[in-house]
Amino acid sequence: MTGTLDTPEGEPEAYALFAHCFTCNRFAPAASRISKRLASHGIATLRFDFPGLGQSEGRFEDTTFSSNTLDLLSAYHFLAQNFRPPQLLVGHSLGGAAALRAGSQMKGVRAVATVGAPFDPAHAILHFAEHIPEIDANGAVTLTLAGREIVISKAFLEDLAETDPTTYLHQLRAPLLIMHSPLDQTVGIDNAQKIFMAARYPKSLVSLTKADHLMTRPGSAQAAADMIYTWASQFTGPETGR
Repeated sequence: MTGTLDTPEGEPEAYALFAHCFTCNRFAPAASRISKRLASHGIATLRFDFPGLGQSEGRFEDTTFSSNTLDLLSAYHFLAQNFRPPQLLVGHSLGGAAALRAGSQMKGVRAVATVGAPFDPAHAILHFAEHIPEIDANGAVTLTLAGREIVISKAFLEDLAETDPTTYLHQLRAPLLIMHSPLDQTVGIDNAQKIFMAARYPKSLVSLTKADHLMTRPGSAQAAADMIYTWASQFTGPETGR
């Protein structure tokens, strides 16, 4: 996998890991702008491309939501072995759902934040629901999503169908910040409410004013990063000790 580590000018006060949205890459507005803003606050942030996307090797059709969770764990161990274990885990959209699932398996993570995350990862199917019969019949189908051709496999659908979000949400013990825009037309605000109800305390739900799902509006991603930093500072940094 290929990634970018955004670093502050001085010694980082902590490290973070960012998971991008469905069929996106590490250069998507939410991933790049939030990561860079966190770095400006002193938190070195690793954003990477999931396999088959961006500059990472592999084929997207060979990936699943479960394999993306393992990819996040691999990125976590990379930071732990080469720098420091990331204390903050951030995920956008389906990457947020993956962060919620992977967060409980990352011992060094002190805080988890999601932006526009679906409660159920199977929400991703809404992007191509009309093609499900074709996928079932042929094993895969090539679709144009976000301006690029993507192969959706039957294994991808089956993995989503077998995923129970209540299981891993209940297992997540790190403090959780749920950020969502009430104007989000891709993943409705009700998803944030469901995540909040299912997750353990400590947890917070913040409304992102006038933000679109992909965080393309000027300043929206940076504002989200500022709030993430302010909230996460309660739990991260050298004073937490390890």
